[in-house]
Order: sequence, then C-alpha cells, then structure tokens
Amino acid sequence: MERSRIPPELRHKNLTKVITSCCNLDFKVLVLEYMPNGTLDKWLYSHNLFLNLLQRLDIMIDVASAMDYLHNGYSTPVVHCDLKPSNMLLDQEMVGQVSDFGIAKLLDVGEAFVQTRTTATIGYIAPITVYGQDGIVSTSCDVYSFGILMMERFTRRKPSDEIFTGETIIK
Repeated sequence: MERSRIPPELRHKNLTKVITSCCNLDFKVLVLEYMPNGTLDKWLYSHNLFLNLLQRLDIMIDVASAMDYLHNGYSTPVVHCDLKPSNMLLDQEMVGQVSDFGIAKLLDVGEAFVQTRTTATIGYIAPITVYGQDGIVSTSCDVYSFGILMMERFTRRKPSDEIFTGETIIK
C-alpha cells in the first residue's frame, strides 16, 4: 500500500463519506457524499451567510474529533496535511466533515513522522521549526493547522490577512 493512499475502511462521523470511485489510466474520481451547506470557507467569508459562536465551536469540535480519530483512533496514524476551511464541509445539520485527503500521509505504527515532497497550503502549513525544510510530516503538523483553523474560525481572518504582517504575525 502506498503511504499516501487512505484505507477504505477508515470511517468516522466527521469524515466525508466516499460513495464510490473510478480509476483508470486517464481518469480518477471520487464521488463524495453531498454536503448541502458547502464549505466552511464559504460560511466564514460570505457577506450573506453567518455562523454564530456556538455553531463555530461545534464545527471545531467536529474537526477535532475527526483529527483525534485520524491520529489516534485508527490502527495506522493518518496525517491530513492540508487542514483549511475549504477542506471542511458542512452537512444538512451544519456538522463539520473533514474532506480532501489528496495529500494525506499514513504513518507506520510507532512512526512519529514521514518525509515527503508534498507541501500544504501556505498559511496553514506548519513553520520550518515544526514541518522542517526537508518535508517532515507528523501529526504535529495537523495540530498546528488546527490551531490556525481555530484562530481563523473565531476571528474570520485568513492567516494570509494583511493584519498578520510586520509586528503582528502568527507563530
């Protein structure tokens, strides 16, 4: 099994369900469960949509629950590698679902990190002190991204926002 391939038996109430897949030499597709409320990104930055504080907190608990399962609740730890609002989908009841495992990595049992050439989204990727110049991926990288998500969720400011330049930076 490739380290980046997510096992089909990986199931959790806060992971987007894969309905089916199709793969041949020219075409690869996953069909995911429909999420009528779209992405968290849409809800955070739309002028027409609004999440109250309790809804934001509930969604963060949903994401934390999914991440705990990926890191600790499955036989092989899974590092998502790209936690961000556009990869968080919301179902009919506004329950958060972690999605897009395109660059996720599997750690071997007992392994604390893996080296990769895959990079995540700027602003959500852990700094060099955590991620490493050599592409070292660990569950700590997801924990860092989760912290950025928390900041973003409650301030409604992207990590690339101009407020975080100069003396005011995210560390």
